[in-house]
Amino acid sequence: MTQPQPARPFACGTQNLTKVYGSADRQVVAVDDVSVSIGQGSFTAIMGPSGSGKSTLMHCMAGLDKPTAGSVFIGDDNLAFLPEKAVTRIRRDKIGFVFQSFNLLPTLTAEQNILLPLELAGAKVDRQFLAQIVDSLGLGDRLTHRPSQLSGGQQQRVAIARAMVTRPEVIFADEPTGALDLKTGTDLLEYLRRCSTQHGQTIIMVTHDARAASYADHALMLLDGRIVADILHPTVESVSAFLQQAVA
Repeated sequence: MTQPQPARPFACGTQNLTKVYGSADRQVVAVDDVSVSIGQGSFTAIMGPSGSGKSTLMHCMAGLDKPTAGSVFIGDDNLAFLPEKAVTRIRRDKIGFVFQSFNLLPTLTAEQNILLPLELAGAKVDRQFLAQIVDSLGLGDRLTHRPSQLSGGQQQRVAIARAMVTRPEVIFADEPTGALDLKTGTDLLEYLRRCSTQHGQTIIMVTHDARAASYADHALMLLDGRIVADILHPTVESVSAFLQQAVA
């Protein structure tokens, strides 16, 4: 008989999280009373039909948006009850971001873009750790290039290196393969998977792509702002079947 896996230490999560936009008769409940716990070193996909609230949930969990009600935790810190300055510090020190549009500064080299979070924080650069990240992403010969001189896949790898250089507790990735071709997207997903399984990095990825979700440990399925399923070891087939049923 298969033994149950031990619970992972808590990395982040929400309790009774609600996010409402608008007021009175124009209210839209984007996230509706969501409670979820994310274990350290896990790779979680957040999925759902368009308008299901998946991006809003991620933005609240990452401290980019303030919840209307409920709690948001990064480790022991409850972002919902902290002043904005403290939330900004947690975003800087404990959270990494990877976005579909890369968000690289065009006037900076790849290396300067990677090191920007450390520069803004006034933190010292660990050159050995930087070299490890750069080598693992195959960027060693691209550090002096500006974004316009890099392919889309190379720009996304620079964005991942920038997210990792501060050694964040959690990395949030918003549609990270959306602007990439199939091979480049696959390479990126395999890298994120290795970061989780080999290096214990906690990764939360919003995606609409069932294939991307299949690289995660589990997929949280949202519908009308609520988590309606948690698919363990998701496959393309299991995720696609759920999405088809959700929009039927």
